[in-house]
Amino acid sequence: MKYIMFEDFSGAAIPIIFPNRIDHAEMREQMPYTRALSAGYVSYGPEGWSCHGSSKSLELKAEEADAAVIAAKFEDAES
Repeated sequence: MKYIMFEDFSGAAIPIIFPNRIDHAEMREQMPYTRALSAGYVSYGPEGWSCHGSSKSLELKAEEADAAVIAAKFEDAES
């Protein structure tokens, strides 16, 4: 799966996860958020969430903290 980490209207990081067949730039065009912070690929395995790679079309890369942000969003959803 691919992802883009955006800054939402309150300044918080918000991840958008989407299928690999959709280009990062195409997804970016659909989002109302002003600022994209990072982008790349995300996976979930025995070690938890992992982010890697980059988006050439957005000129952004995966950041070390992205996996923790994504994990926190899923934990919030379970509460």
